[in-house]
Amino acid sequence: MTVERGVRLMAGVMVLLSVALTLYVSHYWMWFTVFIGLNLLQSALTNWCPAMSILRAIGLKDAGCAVGRG
Repeated sequence: MTVERGVRLMAGVMVLLSVALTLYVSHYWMWFTVFIGLNLLQSALTNWCPAMSILRAIGLKDAGCAVGRG
């Protein structure tokens, strides 16, 4: 798995988790969904997000380094 795929996986899980928490726990969890959306917008504009640094630190490679892996 590459950093880019890891970020998308993490964002998808976090969005689904925050929606479930909003529905079943408290409507205030919607702010977590807003935070995730803003972080995704920021990362699209700057090509950096904290999750990328974390995933690199645990050993995932960038897509350019993982050519040939499916």
